[in-house]
Formats: sequence, C-alpha cells, structure tokens
Amino acid sequence: MELPRRGLSADQVAQLAAPLDRQHVRERRQGGSQVSYVEGWHVIAEANRIFGFDGWTRETLSLQLVAERERPIGNQQRPGWSVTYRSTVRVTVHLPSGSIVARDGSGAGHGIDVDLGQAHESALKEAETDAMKRALMTFGNPFGLALYDKEQRAVGEVDTPSTPSTPSTPTAAPAAPAAPPRPRPTSPSPAPARPTPTRPTKPTPPIRRTPAQRTPAPTWISSQPATSSPPV
Repeated sequence: MELPRRGLSADQVAQLAAPLDRQHVRERRQGGSQVSYVEGWHVIAEANRIFGFDGWTRETLSLQLVAERERPIGNQQRPGWSVTYRSTVRVTVHLPSGSIVARDGSGAGHGIDVDLGQAHESALKEAETDAMKRALMTFGNPFGLALYDKEQRAVGEVDTPSTPSTPSTPTAAPAAPAAPPRPRPTSPSPAPARPTPTRPTKPTPPIRRTPAQRTPAPTWISSQPATSSPPV
C-alpha cells in the first residue's frame, strides 16, 4: 500500500514503509505478559536518520503527577517512594515541501526509589519518552508501529546495505606494492695506485768522432820549399 506523501520525499516514504529490523526489538515482562518494544534512543536515532537532525522537533504539551506514595523497596523492604507521571508530547516534522506534520502522543512513567527526588526524575523521563515514542509511532514501522500487530508481519531481518560508491570510470584493482630494491653489493674500493719509480736519467755521453770526422788542423802554407833531408 502506497503511503500518502503530503510533501514527504520518495526516499522518506520508502524508509517509513520498510519493515522494522528485529535486532532493534526488546522484550520485557509487564502485567504478567511479555511485551515487545523499541528503546527511546533508537527511536530518536531513526527520526534523525529519516527526517534529518534539524527536520523534526519535540514539545512537551502537558506533564501531570498522577500518584506519589510511600512503599517498601527490595528484598530488605527499605522505605521508599513510588511516583507516576502522565505526559503528552507533540512531534512536528518539517517536510521537504515546506509544510509540516504534527502528531501528539500520550504516555506514562513510573519511578521507584528510596530518594523521593530520584523517583520523580525517573518517572518524568519515562513519561516524556513514552509519549514521544507513541507520537513517532504513527509515522511508520521504524518507530515501532509494526509491534502493534500481534503477528508482527512487518518485523523481520533487515540487511542494512552499505552506501555503494559510483565512480564514473571503472576503478582498477590496486597494484601490489613493489618489492623494495635489493641492496647492490658494494665493490671494495680499489687500492691506491703505487707511484711508478722514476729511473735516473743517464748523462748523454760525449760524441766521439772518428779521425775522418774530426776537423783537420789548419795547414799553414810555407813559402819555403820543403826539404826531403831528415832532420839532424
């Protein structure tokens, strides 16, 4: 069955009509029978998720003390107090279209404590939370509407899909990290070259010339004729 929109977005309508996830359902004994319920913090979290953190408000219209009496508490029967409050809360949802939807809910809260102030505080908180849950319940299954059906046909195991990423181009698989380069073996530094000993330069020997190469002594020309007689 399609819900009337009245300004709700298509995504909000789908979330309000979705089944209640069974993992959020709690059980307690009340009046001799087992009662199913959803916790107050979960209802607030669902309202933030569906309507937005700034898309809804809660207002306490009335808060009335119903009962306050003394009573024994615990196995030791210590003297204490029992307090009961009744509350009416209005939940206003601001729709994307600009319009608003307001729902009222009534609830009761009970506080039992040895301290009278603590008993009043517990009863006040429970009454306001119970009234808020009843007001939000009228919006759909995520707020506990499905639990009012005795067969709980709108309660089941719901897989919450993760938000898929939609890249414009296929993303390649990440490459395996490159192995670190192996250190290259370092060659030993070459030994310093020994200086080449220099041999002493031998002196150049004097050039010896043959008699034929020698320069002949100058011949003095005499005007006297040579004699062939031997010297005395």
